[in-house]
Amino acid sequence: MDLFYIYDSIFIIGISLFVIWIMWSAVIGAGFEPTSKRLVKKMLEMAEIGPKDVLYDLGSGDGRIVSEAVKSYGARSVGIEADPIRVLWSRMLLFFYDIQNKSKIKWGNFFNQDITEATAVTLFLGGKTNQKLKDKLVKELKPGTRVVSYVWKFDGWEPTKVNYTDRIYLYIIGVSNI
Repeated sequence: MDLFYIYDSIFIIGISLFVIWIMWSAVIGAGFEPTSKRLVKKMLEMAEIGPKDVLYDLGSGDGRIVSEAVKSYGARSVGIEADPIRVLWSRMLLFFYDIQNKSKIKWGNFFNQDITEATAVTLFLGGKTNQKLKDKLVKELKPGTRVVSYVWKFDGWEPTKVNYTDRIYLYIIGVSNI
């Protein structure tokens, strides 16, 4: 068998697997597009995150919102991510930052996870996913829980704060959804 053929086949399979890995999260609700550190800080500031908060980041990607909430604001935080490679990566970062006692990353579909302990939720999903998520948020979150969405609005809900320049929307359960 020709050695070039073997290497060529391995390369094509590798590229194909990489593309599938990158794109599959888009199929389940949101592709991976990391939020800049500047915008992460703006999202957390808009939500007025503090040491008494339990922040849930839905679709936590590489864990940057989870880690920033702990490091800069003293909150406890939980990320929920469907991609097992990103889960491993973000868990390693939490270990590296030595904040695993105040944070964790759960592997799974956030639609199937309990988020009732959250006092704040952050997300950067797609418009359709936000719409499907509304019922879960209302059912599981206590009135007063802050929900910060980057880019995508919740149709039919009125944000209590908006940063139009950066497209960050703050919703409060029991206020915005009435």
